[in-house]
Amino acid sequence: MSAYLDNSATTKPCRECVEAVVKMMESNYGNPSSLHNLGIDAMKEIILARSIIANSLSAEREEIIFTSGGTEANNLAVFGAVKAKKRLGNTIVTTAVEHESVLQSVNELEKQGFEVIYLQPDKNGNITEEQIFDAVNSKTILVSVMYINNEVGTLMPVKSISRAVKKANAPALIHIDCVQAYGKIPINAKKLGADLITVSAHKIHGPKGVGALYVSKSAHLTSQNFSITFGGEQEQRLRPGTESAPLIAGFAAAVKALPSASEQKENISQLCAYARQKLSDIDGVVINNPADSSPYIINLYVPTFMRSQTVIQELSSNYQVYVSNGSACAKGKRSHVLSAMGLSDEIIDKSIRISFSRYNTKEDVDLLISSLNDLIKKHPKG
Repeated sequence: MSAYLDNSATTKPCRECVEAVVKMMESNYGNPSSLHNLGIDAMKEIILARSIIANSLSAEREEIIFTSGGTEANNLAVFGAVKAKKRLGNTIVTTAVEHESVLQSVNELEKQGFEVIYLQPDKNGNITEEQIFDAVNSKTILVSVMYINNEVGTLMPVKSISRAVKKANAPALIHIDCVQAYGKIPINAKKLGADLITVSAHKIHGPKGVGALYVSKSAHLTSQNFSITFGGEQEQRLRPGTESAPLIAGFAAAVKALPSASEQKENISQLCAYARQKLSDIDGVVINNPADSSPYIINLYVPTFMRSQTVIQELSSNYQVYVSNGSACAKGKRSHVLSAMGLSDEIIDKSIRISFSRYNTKEDVDLLISSLNDLIKKHPKG
């Protein structure tokens, strides 16, 4: 028996996704830009997929740009927005707990002379509405905040950003990284007040290597003031290059296969509550994220002499339990999220992340709990 509990890093592709990808690769392999029937058939699948992704965000088909994933979409959003608005100001507002693809992008812009305001979280990883209102001013050209934090699951007050921008009379574009929220909670682009939204397929049981960026028509962005790559007419010139039709079709199939957000939330919330109760019974375990964070993520300190990387390897090799110590893109580096929350070095160095999907069960949690109990008994903190 095994338990895969690293779904915030990636998810197992669903059957519908796999079937769609295989069909495109075996039978519908034409270049979508070719004018013959195979190319036209491939383009029809992309058009259908674009409509499916757009509908999932209550957006229009023309507002969806396919990318290679969340990282590329975040880069495109951050650099593109600043390029489009740089004549109107020089201030960027974000948080200290964003995904590395946003943080490293704004770090680069900071080196180029832009002012970047990094909102700091409290000890639970929360950012307040007041912080956003205080940070946004008339020179703010971009506000980029994730909806759900990928390491501790805290929900950010993203719906307040548009009000803060209006109050400050700022020219800012609003970018929301919805990678951890997409498919788990309802997302309505217009109600969210976002100009740019990032989503990714492999977090919702779709394929790796494909994501999408919502670009609102009301933002009035064009390839002349937005694109950071060149070389073709695809994706409205905002992201040129031959589209990966198989992955795009698999993305759409995964979206169609999603159960209702309310149904998922109820099931995952029950599983999360069960896991939290079981974890609280283990002496010395500390749960780092509050109960009102996303039920899909639990971040916890493991009381052992081993660092988190070793705990992860032990759980994998000896118990077939698969977890992580934070963002997969960080490649095992110390968590900048837990550091920004002000947690101690001991907690940061020995914490792991459990993340659920709709395929997880109480049996998975039971295996995790028994494995942790055994591991801590064999390798106590000392």
